[in-house]
Amino acid sequence: MREKIALAILFAAAVALPFLMRALDLPGGTGVATSILCLAFAASSLNLIIGHGGMISFGHAAYYGIGAYTVGILWEHFRQQEPIFGLIPGTDQLLITLPAAMLMAGLAAAVIGALSLRTSGVQFIMITLAFAQMLFFLFVGLKAYGGDDGMTIRRRNAVPGLDLRDIDQLYWLVLGVLCAWLFLQWRIVGSRFGRVLEGIRQNERRMRAIGISPYPYKLAAFVIAGMGAGAAGALMANYMRFVSPDIMSWQKSGEIMVVVILGGIGTLLGPVLGAIALQGLEFFLGGLTEHWAIILGPILVVVVLFGRGGIMALVNRLLGVRRG
Repeated sequence: MREKIALAILFAAAVALPFLMRALDLPGGTGVATSILCLAFAASSLNLIIGHGGMISFGHAAYYGIGAYTVGILWEHFRQQEPIFGLIPGTDQLLITLPAAMLMAGLAAAVIGALSLRTSGVQFIMITLAFAQMLFFLFVGLKAYGGDDGMTIRRRNAVPGLDLRDIDQLYWLVLGVLCAWLFLQWRIVGSRFGRVLEGIRQNERRMRAIGISPYPYKLAAFVIAGMGAGAAGALMANYMRFVSPDIMSWQKSGEIMVVVILGGIGTLLGPVLGAIALQGLEFFLGGLTEHWAIILGPILVVVVLFGRGGIMALVNRLLGVRRG
């Protein structure tokens, strides 16, 4: 009961945040919160395969970047009124660009996953990293779309009935999409598919022994996670109105993984709390010194070493919630 009450309070606070920012005369606060939600979205998608499938992917930012570039490329061709390859028209409609971003990220995840999931352990980690770096350098070389300098999206995508130039409306849209993703992930984890995935994480050999082939389940989860990251990247591109290859660098993959570990691996809201904590620490320490990373690093190391279960485990202890 206390867990549900805490969840309701958290959701109400998230919805009311833009009003609070205006009351405190912090006009940039809603924008910061929007970027945190996008990071939480990407981390939550990674958490699906790490926390429930045992697949430690170190190239998840690749799908995040593909989603962002899908929005940017479609907008650029819409601006120029020039179809992609002379066939696919550009667009500035979010109801088209968001599914397109998820589709492109999902296709990339399907190809990379189909090859990477034939390995395991350190080999799997290194192969996902290698594929992500290949995509990173591919977009660095795409001079038509800005190359290493990236590309600017002069206007946010349009949504019928909304004005995404208003940061408050964009924030509520991102919050709604994130909540929909978390609900979907909750249903996936609680389904038969999720239970099989959990069994694969615990003992893959035993699952084979009872007649279940792990590969199709792992690949399906990998693709779903890639699509979630693509959606997060599309929303981030709309917020930033800028995309560059840096969004799919190995450093970004590391940041997303740190958020998962910090919040709590295998928990539904852990990535959200981890994103809030990480971004909050960065902004707080950045206001104290320009060498904030020297302070942030040891803090993260201490949390990983001694904070068993991450922030979500601490919250559960405070609420008196027992976890198996």
